[in-house]
Amino acid sequence: MATTQVLLREDVEDLGARGEIVKVKAGYARNYLLPRKLAVQATASNVKQIEQERAALLKKEATERGSAEAQAGQLGSLSLNFQRRVGEHGVLYGSVTSMDIAEALKERGYEIDRRRIRLADAIKEVGEYSVQVRLHREVNVDIPVIVTAEGSAQTAAAPTAPASEASAGAETSTDTSAAEEASEETATE
Repeated sequence: MATTQVLLREDVEDLGARGEIVKVKAGYARNYLLPRKLAVQATASNVKQIEQERAALLKKEATERGSAEAQAGQLGSLSLNFQRRVGEHGVLYGSVTSMDIAEALKERGYEIDRRRIRLADAIKEVGEYSVQVRLHREVNVDIPVIVTAEGSAQTAAAPTAPASEASAGAETSTDTSAAEEASEETATE
């Protein structure tokens, strides 16, 4: 296989850090890294240019890490609670995904991309979980996530609850789709 050396302009997960020269397959460089401006060809002039930019990059890296550590300190005391509809055996009808966690963090004033939330699988059962959030290449924080049943009346009436919840879920999905269509109509006007 043909390989090429590229100079990374940004951190690329499982490949390297910004400013490193790495050897990758030519197709990966040509089709992914170069068009997205994540890397440039490792020519002598590009390497020289990056060396000149390295001081600025190190300073930028230090400020990014400092802000990530400050944000990690704030997130360290945070706990997220989700209430979901639950079946007979504590299994959720839906699931809690990284997108749900990102939205909950956004509601609390933290703008974190859902791809930075490390969740092996979606949470599908009631319980307490620890979710890792990668704020920076070297800064990670664990956030406790607690998933509980939506209401105690639903768990007490478990044998009849799934049929009534399924019909209630269908009604709410049509209500939200009607609301979305109304908002789209006003946006186009």
